[in-house]
Amino acid sequence: MSREMAAARGPTVWDPAQYGVFGAERGRPFDELLARIPLQAPGHVVDLGCGSGEHTLKLARRWPDAVVEGVDASPEMIAAARQAASAADAAVHFTVQDVRRWRPARPIDVIVSNAVLHWIPGHEDLLARWVDDLAPAGCLAFQVPGNHAAPSHTLLRELCDSPRWRDRLGGLLDPGPVRDAAGYLALLADLGCAVDAWETTYVQVLGGDDAVLEWVKGTTLRPVLAALDPGSARDFLAEYGAALRAAYPPGPHGTVFPFRRIFVVARRPRSGGDPPP
Repeated sequence: MSREMAAARGPTVWDPAQYGVFGAERGRPFDELLARIPLQAPGHVVDLGCGSGEHTLKLARRWPDAVVEGVDASPEMIAAARQAASAADAAVHFTVQDVRRWRPARPIDVIVSNAVLHWIPGHEDLLARWVDDLAPAGCLAFQVPGNHAAPSHTLLRELCDSPRWRDRLGGLLDPGPVRDAAGYLALLADLGCAVDAWETTYVQVLGGDDAVLEWVKGTTLRPVLAALDPGSARDFLAEYGAALRAAYPPGPHGTVFPFRRIFVVARRPRSGGDPPP
């Protein structure tokens, strides 16, 4: 799970504690992705956009004999990841680096990217490069949110483009930053990979007051809040929070928040161009 910001609007400070709210719900898609990677004993595994490192440690536990690395552009996230690795006594190496500029010294057996690519415009070119970085029969596995047409996102974009906020926030958020599963399958199959692509909508039940607002504070709202001064941010959150409460009213068991995710596991051909197993 990381959070590589697409660029041009300046740095965004990621808060590992806020991102960790609803940690079980955020971790479930990664677990589903990891379960579908077919390699039994890879030698070198890299988590691109590793965030606070909890998922990178899962990679190390699944493949204890592998060299496992985590890369993320956020110093705050990497500091949290190193602390988590130290507490777990895990031999995982974490590096602060923009994943768009990452290049390995040698081919990699497994590249994982969890909830990152929607922050990167034109990431199709990046995926092609990562396929080239794989060892023969290596795997590229990633998942991205597919809920950009959901009320949580459409209301946010509408508010950013409203008269009060458009001068500071207009056009900040891309309405369609990812492909669907079939689109990624076509892209990676054209590169010669065997592709397993699927979608899942998790019907999450979130607890607490303003549950959906608390969820998006850890992810989607980060570039918005980074563009506002504290007073303006409070006003924006009040207005957006009211819209979210109307769209996602709390029920007797919590707030129901459907969340669509898109998953892909692509395996590079063996050496000599033979199809992957």
